[in-house]
Amino acid sequence: MHEWALAESVIKTVLRIVDEKGIRKVTEIKIKIGEMQQLEYEVFREALVQLKPVELKDAEFIIEVAETEFKCRACGFKWLFPKKDLGEDVLEAIHFLPEVSHAYLKCPRCGSPDFEITGGRGVWIESISGVEKNG
Repeated sequence: MHEWALAESVIKTVLRIVDEKGIRKVTEIKIKIGEMQQLEYEVFREALVQLKPVELKDAEFIIEVAETEFKCRACGFKWLFPKKDLGEDVLEAIHFLPEVSHAYLKCPRCGSPDFEITGGRGVWIESISGVEKNG
């Protein structure tokens, strides 16, 4: 499952940032997951907990979903990912290769398949809270 690989990457990145910023005790890690990522959130959370090293023992993981947004290049219309209107096979295709969304989605206003994904894609660390080493 790729949730575990993503969790491992998040942990490694957090440890690097904690070291760079001089944080001695991490209390909260806020992670944003783009809706288009289509993760199994509970599996991802469990992976984070299971992989959590001793350096992060006091840290709480806060996971938030960022809605996927699109913007039509033809007419400028903005809309959200119509996940509920798509079949499982289409969702799976988009999950593995978001660029294929152009084959399945069109602007709701003008019908153009020429759009950009402006938000809600990927996984990122929104913030890390804690106590600095000199604090």
